Amino acid sequence: MAETSDRNSAPRPAGVTADLRSDTVTRPTAAMRAAMLAAPLGDDVFDDDPSVHGLQDKAASLLGKEAALFVPSGTMANQIAVQLHAPAGTSAIFHARSHIICYEAGGVAALAGVMPRVVDSADGTLPLDRCQALTARGADPHVAPTRLLAVEQTHNACGGRVLPLEHTDALLGWAAASGLGTHLDGARAANAAVALGVPLQRIARGFDTVSLCLSKGLGAPVGSVLAGRRADIDRAVRIRKRLGGGMRQAGLLAAAGTHALAHHVERLADDHARARAFAEAIAELPGVRLEPATVQTNLVYFELASDHPMGVDGGVALLAALAERGVAMTGGGGRLRAAFHLDVDDDGLALSIAAMRAAL
Repeated sequence: MAETSDRNSAPRPAGVTADLRSDTVTRPTAAMRAAMLAAPLGDDVFDDDPSVHGLQDKAASLLGKEAALFVPSGTMANQIAVQLHAPAGTSAIFHARSHIICYEAGGVAALAGVMPRVVDSADGTLPLDRCQALTARGADPHVAPTRLLAVEQTHNACGGRVLPLEHTDALLGWAAASGLGTHLDGARAANAAVALGVPLQRIARGFDTVSLCLSKGLGAPVGSVLAGRRADIDRAVRIRKRLGGGMRQAGLLAAAGTHALAHHVERLADDHARARAFAEAIAELPGVRLEPATVQTNLVYFELASDHPMGVDGGVALLAALAERGVAMTGGGGRLRAAFHLDVDDDGLALSIAAMRAAL
């Protein structure tokens, strides 16, 4: 696997040698820290931070959109997008296991006043016939008219799966013909682009708005961007302020995002390769249920058989056994996840495999 010269040499958390809990645990590299220290600053609420402008322009260009907005988190980017496209009292279509539905504290209902209509599938796709069946049209005052279709790429809870572009293209064609706004939760869109061997703008093509997380596999400490038409991003500035997302000398953080977009996208292939190697190594271990072919990006989800000694408590004992060996993962209910990222090198991969073998 290719190595990058822009690796993190800082010490890992105490007791942890391979931290596979999430790709959000990445820490700024030395080169990224230098870029942050050198960043020219202004006040972003006054719209005069040059480093924020630089990040927004770069992100918009990479995503093929007119404009972009720097926000503190992917959750805020998604919630702004929902409010842009779907007024309170309308409905929106989401995948049942999507981040927006499962991991954003009910913001669709609590903040946007939007009724979610959900479609489920094992691979993160949204079958078109089911989306069509859930779409409410017309002037009937009894129903909440559908205004938004949201897609997640890659799909976290479905195993870090990459949605086929022909699938998203078909969804977008139908949504446009139906008058629906479209949003891509592209928290890991860069992983999808690398996995498919296409530019980021191909992943984002056709969506009205796109969010991209900078603090996951791309390695920045904080932040996401929301990109779209200039008029939508102008409206998004007001919504961001309403949600408490206006930041001042945000250029310190924006510079990290700019560095990540310039230096940390192509190297995601290393994370994907290590994730696949890990999956192939543990797939034959006692009690592990995993099909390595389903591992497409940097996330490895696997299940533990309930009759295995490490699986009777849903995997809690395995997590503890791994932690004793310096490896941190997350999970429960018999389903666990290992996330590979900038701070896990080949030594971390080897340690993780050895810890799994020893524990099981």
